[in-house]
Amino acid sequence: MILYRGEVYDNSSQDELLDKLPTDLYTPISEGRKLDVSTVIDACDQLARRVMAGDFSEITDPFIEAFNISSEQFNDMARMFTREKLEYKCSIELTDDTKVIDGSFTRERYPLGVLLHIAAGNVDVLPAYSVVEGLLAGNINILKLPMGDSGLSVRLLTELIKAQPSISDFVYVFDVPSTDTENIKRLADLSDAVVVWGGDMAVRAARTMANTNTKIISWGHKLSFAYVYPDCSDEDLRLLAESICVTNQLLCSSCQGIFVATDSKEEQTSVAGRFFSCLKEANSRLGSVSYGMRAKNAITIYNERLESDDTGHEIISEDGVSVIISDDSSLELSYLYRNVWVKRLPFDKTGELKKYKDYLQTAAVLTSDKETFARTARRLGDVGVVRITSAGKMSRMNSGEAHDGMYALRAYSRIVETEILG
Repeated sequence: MILYRGEVYDNSSQDELLDKLPTDLYTPISEGRKLDVSTVIDACDQLARRVMAGDFSEITDPFIEAFNISSEQFNDMARMFTREKLEYKCSIELTDDTKVIDGSFTRERYPLGVLLHIAAGNVDVLPAYSVVEGLLAGNINILKLPMGDSGLSVRLLTELIKAQPSISDFVYVFDVPSTDTENIKRLADLSDAVVVWGGDMAVRAARTMANTNTKIISWGHKLSFAYVYPDCSDEDLRLLAESICVTNQLLCSSCQGIFVATDSKEEQTSVAGRFFSCLKEANSRLGSVSYGMRAKNAITIYNERLESDDTGHEIISEDGVSVIISDDSSLELSYLYRNVWVKRLPFDKTGELKKYKDYLQTAAVLTSDKETFARTARRLGDVGVVRITSAGKMSRMNSGEAHDGMYALRAYSRIVETEILG
């Protein structure tokens, strides 16, 4: 489906609409029309409240089931789009007041102009969310739908426009395949920035399709982990295991594995065993992953066991969950879906994480001592981690928090300074 100036079209109209786009896209700019942030917030608030009231259950219920989240967790996500949450977010990320500098010129925030959003398809609401952030900063937005999009993005953005029709000239959605590089280049040429959600390949592809005078803003795949001291409580390990089961390790903020703050194999194995007990309990209490993923996990862990003589890995597995005890200290993606690696990384060697620089996102620090938590948080911040939490808060959602260490609305803005004539 295609969304063009508030109207939904079949994909058969895409070529015709792409040809019209250069004429229509800049209409708000040529007419001097700006998108007021309060208009966007009002539309989002209306939509969020309708979502929480169950008005769109035919599309939200499959989402809740697919990601194995509770209705309460889903409503927490929807609340991020309410007036209160968005006003707070904007108060932190945007500075709209015109300032007089040195008595000789004004300094104002402007939108970048036109954003092309190339969203990943791992979370259905992500494409629409990316566009909403672009709207909050006042931009005109083009969304390239990810492959296999369920139609949720077009539905949500259409309802947003129904709530505030003036938004219609600021949102365009196209279903251009990633293989259609010619049309993606056309869209990039019309844009001031390309906003890319995805891994290294997606970012590299965007760079090849955008001209040098088009900004690339990348929200790439990140890796998150827990840094666990042997003195941590069983309750902290339980909260960590629950967080892993709730997210199935699919989010950038999800824990992929555990670094134990020790160089002792005995302490590493002890932490791994304690954690595995918590992981089994959480898996049983929250419900197992789908049958298909359990089968895939079983094959993966079977192969791990076959190779364990060569790798030296020790595997503990039961009921579709596993812990893999390893002697290396590399940060890597796990097998996902409740399969967790456990490695040793003494505090004095945490500087080795610096080599992962832009891949680092969230780290949970588990320790019984507050001073140790603070000291470890400072060290992890120094090496590049951008979110440091307690055991159960790795994938929390707070209004006004940064994306991967940056404020998105600021990234989607520019500063314009104008001389004051005497």
